[in-house]
Amino acid sequence: MSKNKYNIDDYRFKGPMKDKPISVRGIQKRMEHYAQKSGIEVSCHHLRHTMATQLLNADADLVTIQDLLGHSRITTTQSYCRVSNLKVQRDYYKAIEIVLQRTQPSRENESELDKIKTMDNRV
Repeated sequence: MSKNKYNIDDYRFKGPMKDKPISVRGIQKRMEHYAQKSGIEVSCHHLRHTMATQLLNADADLVTIQDLLGHSRITTTQSYCRVSNLKVQRDYYKAIEIVLQRTQPSRENESELDKIKTMDNRV
């Protein structure tokens, strides 16, 4: 079996004492440490934005995202959720389809209109 150059234990978040959970600041410090070590630009704050955006793009309700992020105001949650072009495009096409269905005459109405036009031409 080939030995992986990364050991998962090197990247696991551990508290200073085995019986105590790691603090929020401890997680932030470790994120900063591993981000710098790997050369990846990431932070806890960036992960929150990413999670909120991914949930929104997966059509999660904004109120659900608000609850998960612990925000008291929906406007705060909205600032976290950068809508991707994919979601905007999907919503646009869904809305346009509804508009077209409402504005285009149905097949039944078209055949009725054809009958009326035919009768008008006979008179």
